[in-house]
Amino acid sequence: MELLSVSGIRLEERGQEVLQSISFTQQAGQKLALAGESGTGKSTLLQVIAGLIQPSVGTVLVQGQRVRGPADTLVPGHPGVAYLTQTSELPHSLRVEQVLRYANKQPAAAAHSLYELCRIDHLLARRTEQLSGGEQQRVALARLLLSTPQLLLLDEPYSNLDRTHKQVLQQVIADVSSRLNITTLLVSHDPADILSWADSILVLRKGHIVQQDIPERIYYQPATEYTAALFGDYSLVRGADRQALKPVSARRADATVLLVRPEQFQLGPAKNGPLRGTVRSVRFFGSYYILEVELPETIVRVRAEKDAYRPGTVVAVSLKSRAGWDMKAPKDIK
Repeated sequence: MELLSVSGIRLEERGQEVLQSISFTQQAGQKLALAGESGTGKSTLLQVIAGLIQPSVGTVLVQGQRVRGPADTLVPGHPGVAYLTQTSELPHSLRVEQVLRYANKQPAAAAHSLYELCRIDHLLARRTEQLSGGEQQRVALARLLLSTPQLLLLDEPYSNLDRTHKQVLQQVIADVSSRLNITTLLVSHDPADILSWADSILVLRKGHIVQQDIPERIYYQPATEYTAALFGDYSLVRGADRQALKPVSARRADATVLLVRPEQFQLGPAKNGPLRGTVRSVRFFGSYYILEVELPETIVRVRAEKDAYRPGTVVAVSLKSRAGWDMKAPKDIK
């Protein structure tokens, strides 16, 4: 069942188009993520959906009801839509229990279960200024959930958190999505926040949608180099190198490049393959290594699980089964 419908949204600010003809739908229970570089309109779009910003053109429907912007309502915001910002914005100098009591519309037992789900039941007696950033975000999330929203909008909820508090909040959001069956729309600049969480990803660039797909295809089959770059390291292989790795017709080879993620390469003894390269550098990333390997025409980045290579080593380079994605050649490498 369709819960959210965004149709033809355009927004102009100071003569500049911030959002350009944005249209998409979200099914009930679906976890949808918005990705894009800074300044591309992700947070602005979220605020339009929440009813906090008035679009220049277009409509937003939540469960068939139109979301009206500030120009059409006395109190900004749409019933049934909860919007969590990067900062918790909790009242100062109140106990957590007071903050939540003022917002609560649920029976005591249901509210307490929600506090346990958000991992804040041990914080109720504390004052808001005594909480860490991660604790404040979880309290702010619980306060929103007390109103039993149908749609939860999360605007960079992890951006100001250290690794430990980020992991806790990520687990809380995952539990909320599954156990409360809330439809969630998440904005994040970190691909790790999105790829492992989302059912579908919508990629924005300069205010318009450039791709929407499941995480696996967004990552391994990006429509453009822009999308590829958002979600991690990659190499673009062309010419004789790409023909040795994955041959195609001469016409297709001239029009496309082969996009390969570091983990899609495999290395072996130099005698074992038709394409050889020289290891230029080895970088340690904890559980894996990234090698720069110089091929005859290209320098590629390769992921290795073991420290088995040294700079200067000559290796055979090949692709794992079904690896590599033909993509239209960017103009700057033709």
